[in-house]
Amino acid sequence: MTNGYLFREYIGAQFTGVQFSDVPINAMLSFHFILSFAIDYTPVGQQPTPPAPTNGVFSPFWDTGRLSPSAVAAIKAAHPNVAVMAGLGGDSVQDVVKAVFTPASVDSWVANAASSLTSIINTYRLDGVDVDYEHFAAGADVDTFVECVGRLLTRLKKDMPWITTSIAPFEDTEIQRYYQPLWRKYAGVIDYVNFQFYGYGANTDVPLYVRFYDNQTANYPGAKVLASFMTGNTTGLISPDLGISAAKELQRQNKLPGLFIWSADSSKKSSYGFKYEVQGQQIIANH
Repeated sequence: MTNGYLFREYIGAQFTGVQFSDVPINAMLSFHFILSFAIDYTPVGQQPTPPAPTNGVFSPFWDTGRLSPSAVAAIKAAHPNVAVMAGLGGDSVQDVVKAVFTPASVDSWVANAASSLTSIINTYRLDGVDVDYEHFAAGADVDTFVECVGRLLTRLKKDMPWITTSIAPFEDTEIQRYYQPLWRKYAGVIDYVNFQFYGYGANTDVPLYVRFYDNQTANYPGAKVLASFMTGNTTGLISPDLGISAAKELQRQNKLPGLFIWSADSSKKSSYGFKYEVQGQQIIANH
C-alpha cells in the first residue's frame, strides 16, 4: 500500500536508451513517469523543415521505440504503484527548434489538443498530463495561454475523471507571468505544481532552497508543490546532493508532498546511475 506521497521522473527526451525497467521503483509510494514530450509540432526529419507548430495537434516526441505502449503496459503490470503521464511542450522539439506555444485561436487549439491527446492517452493507456510549455509565440498572450490550457485540462478531466494533471513552471518572470494566472483561474483542474527548482544557481544552500520553496507555495497558493532536482550535467545549477538534502529538510518541516527528478535519461548515462532516484524515493517512502 502506498503512503499517499509522490515521486515523479521525466523520461524519454534525451534518447540515452533509458527504459522504464532501468529505474528503481519503491513500492511504498506513488510513482509517476512523465514521458517527455508530447508536442504540437510536425515530426523531425519530415516536411516542413524545420518542424512547425500544428495548433494543438500533439504527437509523441519521446523515445517511442523503447517507451512504447507495450512498455507502458509492462511497467504498470510489474509495479501497481506506477502511473505514466505525458509531458506537454518542453524546451525544444528534439533539440532542433524551440517548442513554442503557438495557438491559432483558443477554440481551435483546445479542440485539436483534446482530440489528439485523448488519442495518445488511449493508445499508451496514460494516466495524465503535465503542462511544460517554456516558450511563447509573440501573439500568444497570457489570457490565451490561460484559456487554452485551462479549458483543455477541464475537458480532459471531464472526459477522463481519473487522470492526474500538473504544470511545470520555473523561476523566470516571463514564465511565471503565464503560469500564475493559469493557477489562479484553473487551480481546480490542476493536481500538482512540478516546480523546476533545479533552475536555481549552484550557490543555493539548503536554507535558501527552502526559502525558494516557500516563495513558490505562496505563488501557487493551495497547490501541492513538488520539490525537484536534476541529474546529469548540473554545472552552475543545484546539485543532486543539495536537492536530496533540501528534500530532507522540507520533509522535516512537514512541507513535502512529493519530489521529482529531471531526468531518467541523464541518470542512465551518468557515472552514478540511479542512486539519486533511490535516495529521493527513500525520503518520500519514509514520510
